[in-house]
Amino acid sequence: MRIAPTLAVLAALSSLPSAPSLGQVAYESWPVLTDPFASTGGGGIMIHDYDPVVAGGQCTTNFRAIEPNGTVYRNAIVFDAVEAQGGVLCTNGRWRSLDSDATGTTPFRVFLKNGVKRGSGE
Repeated sequence: MRIAPTLAVLAALSSLPSAPSLGQVAYESWPVLTDPFASTGGGGIMIHDYDPVVAGGQCTTNFRAIEPNGTVYRNAIVFDAVEAQGGVLCTNGRWRSLDSDATGTTPFRVFLKNGVKRGSGE
């Protein structure tokens, strides 16, 4: 029986701040993240390789944003990780380009629970 990984996950979750009251958002009702998915920025841009990992109170991932014409932008994003509804809510996303000095924020949020990743741009 492998208890150590489970205890490590529980210890990591217990060190996260709790999510502020965000109304009655049912995070488990959000759609499961697919690869790729449409960018919240629109323009037909698709997001590829988006696989957030929780560590040190943050959710992080590198990803690619690909325009309809095939132009590829390599990026990284960091979210605040907060405990919510038995999982982790990745919120307040801040992205940066890995190819230039471009930076920005996103309304996109990710909810991680039981190995399932769900996302919402609302």
